Amino acid sequence: MTVLSSRLDATGDEYAANRASMLERLAAVEAEHARALAGGGEKYVTRHRARGKLLARERVELLLDPDTPFLELSPLAGWGSDYAVGASIVTGIGVVEGVECVITANDPTVRGGASNPWTLKKALRANEIAYANRLPVVSLVESGGADLPSQKEIFIPGGGLFRDLTRLSAAGVPTVAVVFGNSTAGGAYVPGMSDHVIMVKEQAKVFLGGPPLVKMATGEESDDESLGGAEMHASVSGLADHFAVDERDALRLARRVVARLNRRKAHPDPGPAAPPLYGEDELLGVVPGDLKVPFDPREVIARVVDGSDFDEVKARYGGSLVVGWARLHGYPVGILANAQGVLFSEESQKAAQFIQLANQRDVPLVFLHNTTGYMVGRDYEQGGIIKHGAMMINAVANSRVPHLSVLMGASYGAGHYGMCGRAFDPRFLFAWPSAKSAVMGPQQLAGVLSIVARQSAAARGRPYDDEADAALREMVERQIESESLATFLSGRLYDDGVIDPRDTRTVLGMCLSAIHSAPVEGVRGGFGVFRM
Repeated sequence: MTVLSSRLDATGDEYAANRASMLERLAAVEAEHARALAGGGEKYVTRHRARGKLLARERVELLLDPDTPFLELSPLAGWGSDYAVGASIVTGIGVVEGVECVITANDPTVRGGASNPWTLKKALRANEIAYANRLPVVSLVESGGADLPSQKEIFIPGGGLFRDLTRLSAAGVPTVAVVFGNSTAGGAYVPGMSDHVIMVKEQAKVFLGGPPLVKMATGEESDDESLGGAEMHASVSGLADHFAVDERDALRLARRVVARLNRRKAHPDPGPAAPPLYGEDELLGVVPGDLKVPFDPREVIARVVDGSDFDEVKARYGGSLVVGWARLHGYPVGILANAQGVLFSEESQKAAQFIQLANQRDVPLVFLHNTTGYMVGRDYEQGGIIKHGAMMINAVANSRVPHLSVLMGASYGAGHYGMCGRAFDPRFLFAWPSAKSAVMGPQQLAGVLSIVARQSAAARGRPYDDEADAALREMVERQIESESLATFLSGRLYDDGVIDPRDTRTVLGMCLSAIHSAPVEGVRGGFGVFRM
């Protein structure tokens, strides 16, 4: 039998402590999500509604098919920066007229929807997801353009947004722009470069330069409507393909445009799948509050995959890494999950072989992170840990099947790379509130700095200040701890969102469905040189 048997004691003290710790961290993340949902705050939300306009997420909801989920991406973008949490834009994946789409919606309650550096990063990430998975893009536009005080960080890389729209269209991936308000200066090229354009009567304003700029540049007197109103673009310039009488009409028209796209997924949906045998609620009690304490990732796998059915490979070899085959919402997947944290030579070779097998079978890979990195020490160095770790990283880097990563616990050092961290372009990467990621753990990093400083003082023949050393170590530990937290990393778009562990199966299922909109094909050979 390949059905996993759970050994998790949901009535024990250890489980209760783990659950309490996870719920505390989850509450902190949800509080930050609430800040994103609040947009620009009550004052600006009230003013926006007084103009008879819908909020960004209300527009998204009316666009989507009724009672279908929306996988919001990067909701904590900008966290810890000088900009609003959420970066004044909503991005995500949802179903419109039965078609999975990437949806972006400017939030005009935050500085008029102006784009700051994190807005740009978030929008570029959404376009990247659309291109990789061949998902149509629907842009719900209302933005005053670049946040001018931060233009030095926006202007040069901002051209990537226009490049992406043209590349998507060239690749046969449809783009739709629905203009609800301002779309000025560089923002005018969003409808200008989209395949389909809808504008709202007496609200849309699409022009390269507004009346004040035109006056300064040419001396010409003009007004918003004659320069860039929906009526003008629908009847004179021809930029608008559809003229909407109000916002709801615009969203109705957008749904009709998507319905006529004639989109077909590269792979048909697999149909209903058996749920796991164990409840997802129990995932709250799997990960210890102290990440130094190991946990069995099979307990996670048993609560995520179809029927808790998992065919483990090399179960008696390289025990710190669990690998095997399963199905998730009907889709075949290969899973790599860290068991005891440290990756040794055996685990590295095991992973490399498994990744090659997945590529031969055209099966997507799911990486479940809880690693402190590759093992160090004289015996391990002499045993070839560098070349074996490089073999695993080589396999991950050159694998062509889609990768999905979930950071459950620690994800430190080169182990983060070997388990397909952000730099290795997983199609999607999510984190649990318990996740931490850095070059190494805070105590280890502070200790290394202390040892180096002590050796430097000894080499110069100077006395070492132990009191200053203790203060330095404490400061470094606090800094690294804060910079390794899930919210900090998510704020910098090093993941696609911090998720509730109970939603893991649903989130991965939505990602797998999106991935299968495009062909899923592995590499045949072409892995580079494996050092033996």
